[in-house]
Amino acid sequence: MDVKIVAYKKGDYKILVDLWERSGLPYKPLGRDKEETIEKELKRGVGKFLFAMLDGKYIGTVLVTHDGRKGWINRVAVVPEYRHKGIARILVEAAEKWLNGQGIEIYACQIEDYNKESLEVFKKLGYIPFEGIHYLTKRKYPEV
Repeated sequence: MDVKIVAYKKGDYKILVDLWERSGLPYKPLGRDKEETIEKELKRGVGKFLFAMLDGKYIGTVLVTHDGRKGWINRVAVVPEYRHKGIARILVEAAEKWLNGQGIEIYACQIEDYNKESLEVFKKLGYIPFEGIHYLTKRKYPEV
C-alpha cells in the first residue's frame, strides 16, 4: 500500500471533520475542535494534523503536538474500511518523525478506558502504560 502522509493546511477543516465522523471519533465542534481554534493552535507551530491518503482519498488522521519537552500523539482516526491495514501505525510513525525533527525525544498518548483497540495499537508500537499518574482536567466549559 502506497500511503501518502500530508499535513493539514488552511481550508482542510471539512476533510478533518469528515474523517472524525466516518471514524466515529467524538469531537467538540463548538469548542476545542472549532475550525478557528484548530487553525489558531496550528499557527503556533507546536502541533500538526497529519492525514493519511491512499489513491487520492483521505483515510486517516492524527494530531501531534509538543510542549517543548514531551510530544503528544492524539486523535488518531482511521476510517473503518481501512482499519487493520497498518494505517494507524503509519500515522503514528509520521507523528513520531515530526516530533523527532522538533528535538522531542519523549512521545506520549492518552487513551480513554473504553478504547481498547487504540490501547493495543499503541502497545504494539512500543508504548508502555505508565502506572502511577492520574490524569486530571479542569475545563472552562464542556465544549473546550
